[in-house]
Amino acid sequence: MKFIKPAWLSHSGEQKDYEVYSCHVSPDGSRLATAAGDGHVRIWSTDAILHAQDPNYAQPKQLCHMSYHSGTIHTVRFSPNGRWLASGADDKIICIYHLDTSPPAHSVSFGTNEPPPVENWKIAKRLIGHDNDVQDLGWSYDSSIMVSVGLDSKIVVWSGHTFEKLKIIQAHQSHVKGITFDPANKYFATASDDRTIKLFRFNSPSPSTTQYDSINNFVLEHTIVEPFKSSPLTTYFRRCSWSPDGNHIAAANAVNGPVSSVAIINRGIWDSDINLIGHEGPTEVCTFSPRLFSKQEISADTTDNSGHSTQPLVTVIACAGQDKTLSIWNTSSSRPLVVCQDLAAKSISDLTWAPDGATIFATSLDGSIIAVQFEKGELGYIAPWSENEKALQKFGVGRRGVGVVEDISGLRLEDLAKAGEMAGAQGRMGELMGAPDSQPAPLMNGTIHASPIASVTPTPAVVANGGPVQEAPPAAVEDSSAQKVEAMKQRVTITKEGKKRVAPLLVSSSGTGLSSLPQTQMIAGISSNLTSEAPQSILDLSKPYDGLPRGGIASMLLGNKRKAIYLDGEEDVEHQSKRPALGDGNGPIPIMINGINGAEPAVPSLPRIGVVSTPDFIRPAIVNATLSVSQLRLAVPRIRTHILRSLDRGTLASTTANGTSGVDESSKASEDIIFEAVNPAQTGAVRKDPAKISTTKRGAVLWQDFLPQAVILVTGNKNFWSAACEDGSIYTWTPSGRRIFNALCVEAQPVILESRGWWLLCITAVGTCHVWSLKTLSSPHPPVSMAPILDIAMHSLGTHTTSGPAVTSAHLNSNGFIIVTLNNGDGYMYSPNLFVWQRLSEAWWAVSSQYWNSNDSSLSSLQSSSVGPDMRRDDQVGTADISAGVIPHLERHTTNEVLLKGRAYTLQRMTKALLSREGFETFESTVSIGHLENRVAAALQLGAKEEFKTYLNMYTKRLGAEGQKNKIEELLRSILGGVLQEKDGAGEKGAGWLSNNKQLCGWDRKELLRQAVLILGKFRELQRLTVQYAKVLDMVEEE
Repeated sequence: MKFIKPAWLSHSGEQKDYEVYSCHVSPDGSRLATAAGDGHVRIWSTDAILHAQDPNYAQPKQLCHMSYHSGTIHTVRFSPNGRWLASGADDKIICIYHLDTSPPAHSVSFGTNEPPPVENWKIAKRLIGHDNDVQDLGWSYDSSIMVSVGLDSKIVVWSGHTFEKLKIIQAHQSHVKGITFDPANKYFATASDDRTIKLFRFNSPSPSTTQYDSINNFVLEHTIVEPFKSSPLTTYFRRCSWSPDGNHIAAANAVNGPVSSVAIINRGIWDSDINLIGHEGPTEVCTFSPRLFSKQEISADTTDNSGHSTQPLVTVIACAGQDKTLSIWNTSSSRPLVVCQDLAAKSISDLTWAPDGATIFATSLDGSIIAVQFEKGELGYIAPWSENEKALQKFGVGRRGVGVVEDISGLRLEDLAKAGEMAGAQGRMGELMGAPDSQPAPLMNGTIHASPIASVTPTPAVVANGGPVQEAPPAAVEDSSAQKVEAMKQRVTITKEGKKRVAPLLVSSSGTGLSSLPQTQMIAGISSNLTSEAPQSILDLSKPYDGLPRGGIASMLLGNKRKAIYLDGEEDVEHQSKRPALGDGNGPIPIMINGINGAEPAVPSLPRIGVVSTPDFIRPAIVNATLSVSQLRLAVPRIRTHILRSLDRGTLASTTANGTSGVDESSKASEDIIFEAVNPAQTGAVRKDPAKISTTKRGAVLWQDFLPQAVILVTGNKNFWSAACEDGSIYTWTPSGRRIFNALCVEAQPVILESRGWWLLCITAVGTCHVWSLKTLSSPHPPVSMAPILDIAMHSLGTHTTSGPAVTSAHLNSNGFIIVTLNNGDGYMYSPNLFVWQRLSEAWWAVSSQYWNSNDSSLSSLQSSSVGPDMRRDDQVGTADISAGVIPHLERHTTNEVLLKGRAYTLQRMTKALLSREGFETFESTVSIGHLENRVAAALQLGAKEEFKTYLNMYTKRLGAEGQKNKIEELLRSILGGVLQEKDGAGEKGAGWLSNNKQLCGWDRKELLRQAVLILGKFRELQRLTVQYAKVLDMVEEE
């Protein structure tokens, strides 16, 4: 071992040598870069340093010097691929240099003693991302990322390809002074004055990775606290190092009781049971040699057939700090191999090993740069690089995005998760290919709905005399679309060469076959008995609709530059663009659909409003005097000549996707019952005749009644009929016309009257909602005002009266919950348990969430059967039918009111601005998770069984992809609930997630937990958590 300290190896100034803060050796071992307080980065020839005692050595000593910083440079690091050199200083800037192959064009600067440069290092980038001094830098071992840390407590991740800022991590609470990378390229660790080391897991990004793509990368894995609880805060650096075999992290400035030490942290469990003790002062830097060592020289006797060493290999680590002492240790001895005291006059600031593992360079704050060269065998015998690769294989080096399996249970759980995914994929593929044994996706509401594109009229079964039921042969139906398809197949075009060609026809565009795939319509499936949901507008699209232009957020921000594809022979024809512009940047973003003439703006279709058109009105209704002093004033319907209500309203108007009725309309009309209210025409100033109420079937009057006041609204179903009069009275009749209830009197004119099952809803002109159960003769809650959801506070505070949102529809679900939609796109539910309105859908989710109007196959069968008329012929309400389709109905309404009518312009502009702002990198991901949580909470509150399971699975899958361990652990614990807890009679009983029932929203908790564990089973970084629940459910065997 020999020490080399040339007099010329320093950052000399006029008065003194400047403090040297950092050094690093290039990957090929030929260059040593140093950084000092003079603001210069100097590159030295390592060969010249090692031959400093040779007087005949005539090669250049200093290869280059760069002075692009305006302050003290704290760190300098070569990239592992040797292409880049990075430096960070107290001017908050990071400079990236590269070696230009051309000779340097400039000579020595006038007035300096600097030797002329030998190599032409040029600055390539100046990176701005820190708000205070940059203390340390680190490169990943594949050079794909660079991480910088500083006194602003930030960790900034930069792309190693483009040097774009990928992520800013603010996980530490104080100055960050050290960074090291895992040689297996799975983690990096940062050391801070908050007395912690934090480990971050990452996947190496590609050259095209952007800041948005890195939202879910570089996640905090673990925080190490124990060895640093009382470490001093006086050190300038906390430079840590990762061992070349990947097993250990050496952490400087640790303590063992009152003694300073270097903590050796074990990989995986991240604990510290080994401390290197001996330094009298705090250590500032420790670094592992990049090579592995053996006690005996590598030979044929000490290697196996594959060429790998059969003897144990050890690592070597060097430590130094404020006590001016350099110590060198290896892992096979409890005592240091070398201790060099008073190596410098001041504290040692940095250490770096040459790639051969036989030379170490040290820098000190006294301005000295020292090389220590070891003879062969002094530290051990150097193992070949293949031993490093072999040692790292167990950590998955070279495998992108693959975590480390903890145990056999993790592998079994992963196999179960993959088997479930494969079964689902095979089922969908069977449907796509038309396999005879493939089953169509089950419908969620427990009812069988007709295919939206079915054009064949179903025929009833023929019953033989005393025999079994026989299927009648299908009737031959002339389909006009088939003729069109045949004509399209025979279309011949002539190319410019004069050749005839038959124009190709896309098989899926014929529309003649029945498809078992989810139909791409916003209404998420159409049934033969689907009823009108007036005034809901139904949007029919030819592809899945995401609430954003095609291409999503990126298309909205950057536009779509694809060119139109022209057929042969049409190049010389001047084409007019079939795609309207995506907006001029000043207006709302238009939403496009595929029309017959190319891309066309999507428009809401006209609502289907029943059997007959609305008649002319006679006069306005006489309003109550309370409207003049009421905070809310809703529009009162006009007095019409007659009002019709069909028991099966909307069935007669339903059509298939081909434009033809799927059933025989006349046969259904004959069985329908019509409820009619006729108001007499007013003659003169006095109205003399009463209003007439009647029900008819096949033209015959079933019963009739008379009311003294004009009727303004009617409703009804199979359980009762109801009519609301101008004076605020509400009358009810049984299906046979018996009055078994007295008139219900409300405070103002009814403006909305709806019924479902035995529930009756009335909303008055002063915004009060009444709900009654005619079966139990009770109300689930007192009358409730709509003022909270109509923004009464916002619109009453101004100096001038402004128009607030208006009610577009109000419905009841099977449990008597009020469901209200407004013209600003919001959808609300009144909770009778909490006595408060709850917002279930809003424009915020529509413009910001990635899950808005998901056309997932599991969602395509969600029918809005719990809003609008009730088609059940019995009194049974299955658990699967409660609130089924309410949430999709509300979100479709939000799309129609907000996106298609251009009312989301302000929110769209805000979202566009936030996506590019610093500090909002996780904005879209966070809002999307919030949207899924909103859906899950709404489904649980409504009791929508199938939707709850669907949304819960979507939520679980997204949390697994995001790697949010805290939320996942809380979710699994909440699903498990009271299954394993002993029932305690004392205390208040919980509800929902906190209930002790074995069921959650109608599902067995264990079944929900099993599905969640299967979904999360494929994420290896979560297996330490999910395997425990899998063992509880007996999904994997105990070890």
